[in-house]
Parts: sequence; structure tokens; C-alpha cells
Amino acid sequence: TVEKAVSKSERQTVRGCNAPKVLPWVHIAISNAKSLFTDMYHGIKEEFLQEYLNEFCYKFNRKYFGDRMFDRLVIAAVSYKPTFEHKLYNGRANCG
Repeated sequence: TVEKAVSKSERQTVRGCNAPKVLPWVHIAISNAKSLFTDMYHGIKEEFLQEYLNEFCYKFNRKYFGDRMFDRLVIAAVSYKPTFEHKLYNGRANCG
């Protein structure tokens, strides 16, 4: 857990133009997520929000896989648990 890994923490509030300087990667990630959601999907349904976030995390983290990309693909393929279809089709069979 976080409590075991972090022995001391401080809360900071940063506003205005100084915010991107404090945690630049957080702001880059949030900006990238906003761009993906507004440009690609044009509207987000709450029921699919977790799937959108999963896709964003995959795309964001994919940049750093490098030569391990194939290994990561195999791991993802064998550990995948399909959950999206029942949300999309509400239990109806897909007939083509």
C-alpha cells in the first residue's frame, strides 16, 4: 500500500501558471487524456468510462515499452478477461 511505501508526505496547493511546473508529467497526462476523449470519441458515455481510461493508459504507457512490446502484448492477450461485450450488447448475441 501507499502508506507502507511513503513514510512522509506533504500536501501542496499550487494554482495558476505555476501548476505545470510542479508536476509536469501529471499535467501532460491529463492534457493527453482530454485530447483523446474530445478528439476521438466526441462524447463519453459514463458506462464506458473505464474502457476509455484503460485505452488511454495503454496508449500512454506504450511509449515506454520499447523492445518489450511483444512480451507485453502476449501477457495482455493471455490475461484478457472479456467484459466489454456484455456492456455493449446488453446480453444479446451478435449476429453479424
